[in-house]
Amino acid sequence: MRPATRAVHVGRPPHDSDEPLNVPITMAATYVAGGSREYGRYANPTWTAFEEALADLEGGEQGARCLSFASGLAAVSVVLDLVGTDQLVVAPRHAYNGTSMQLADLESRGRIRTALVDITDTAATVAACEDAALVWLESPSNPAMELADLAAISAAAHEAGAYVVVDNTFATPVLQQPLDLGADLVVHSATKYISGHSDVLMGAIVTRSDELYDVLKRRRDLLGAIPGTFEAWLALRGLRTLPLRVERAQANATELARRLTEHPAVTEVRYPGFGGMLAIVLADADTADRLTHGTSLWVHATSLGGVESMFERRRRWAAEPATIPEGLVRLSVGIEDVDDLWDDLVSALPHR
Repeated sequence: MRPATRAVHVGRPPHDSDEPLNVPITMAATYVAGGSREYGRYANPTWTAFEEALADLEGGEQGARCLSFASGLAAVSVVLDLVGTDQLVVAPRHAYNGTSMQLADLESRGRIRTALVDITDTAATVAACEDAALVWLESPSNPAMELADLAAISAAAHEAGAYVVVDNTFATPVLQQPLDLGADLVVHSATKYISGHSDVLMGAIVTRSDELYDVLKRRRDLLGAIPGTFEAWLALRGLRTLPLRVERAQANATELARRLTEHPAVTEVRYPGFGGMLAIVLADADTADRLTHGTSLWVHATSLGGVESMFERRRRWAAEPATIPEGLVRLSVGIEDVDDLWDDLVSALPHR
């Protein structure tokens, strides 16, 4: 089956008489002993359905398996826990703020060493992998919208004996499957495109390695970094429409990127050519702030991947790297009518 079909059908109950079409919400903290679940922190049928569906989209035909988590950052922290004391993590200089802050915190406490790289410079990134235990990648990167050569960097990292992790939140499995490009682990903030409606906090990790799956599963069990059952059910329901939402968001983003390139107030448009995320650079912070506070449809919010269009000036966050321009606005393009989105943007952009 093709991805759009699999997104709808994987993780459902059997097509037997009187069976529900959707997996029910199983509200259980305790199970009768003697089975495979044992306790509510270890497993839940609603999690399992979500995990089966996402693993399938990320490469289930080749044996991918998924673990769901309470949030994207919970998933990030469990992966970083794979790194031994004083071992090196190679990561993008521009990345999801939560990941960057976790890396900085671990380094400040002497737990790990980090090397921040420009992922668009493949040769430099490959060279940095030489002594690494873990190579963390984003493509496109957040919020700079940079692309990495995932296959080349993964090959070099493996040659050095390092694990490769790709945060696939922006691209989604509809547009990119990092496991097929050499990644060992794929991380998602399922809060974003996977659930797609700005009402769920959840994360996920996908891998084809049984060894890594078992290690990460034990860490999840011990830390209790588990999703709520209702959240898992909502995320699975959102996943059913992921291909449709991504298709529409991508079409809108492509058209908006084209129009914004021609707008006199926009000094730079950063669009990787796929997906629903893009960034624009305006003259300065004040101009960017006036845009994000001057629209009626676009929502000023620090999230992305919902059905509604959202944007924000990223340097309003103190932890954002100084290499991100003060006037950079990250846009998460939703599924509204593109002309309405454009009219709303133009009404708040300066004309000069």
